[in-house]
Amino acid sequence: MRAGSFYQNYREVKLLVVHCSATRCNKNFSVEALRRCHLARGFASIGYHFYITRDGEVHICRPVHQIGAHATGWNDKSIGICYEGGLDECGRPADTRTYAQKCSLLDLLRQLKTDYPQASILGHYQLSNSIHKACPCFDAKGQYRGL
Repeated sequence: MRAGSFYQNYREVKLLVVHCSATRCNKNFSVEALRRCHLARGFASIGYHFYITRDGEVHICRPVHQIGAHATGWNDKSIGICYEGGLDECGRPADTRTYAQKCSLLDLLRQLKTDYPQASILGHYQLSNSIHKACPCFDAKGQYRGL
């Protein structure tokens, strides 16, 4: 999959922002459920560019040349990637990525770094000290530093 090579010149992408859906790991949250949730919040469609379900399938939700709706103040310079999960069975923040999700996320980030070599990889909470959420419930900056 070539995530952005054709469109990469349409806007400057400085950040690849990793999110979680903040849903329990023992409950399915399909791409259709995510779409309904984002539409109910007033978005035109899903705000992320990519959504990775627990089976590791990467769903393309928004073209990368289009500005996302996933990180207020950062959308114009970023690509948003979300994985299904982020909460344990009791609803507490946790890194709930399946092995398939970890593999798919790594593959996607490698491709996006090829297309946008200047972009930094950060978790949502790592964008600013003023963001007070656990999303994506792991240290994306540290884990993907070598890409």
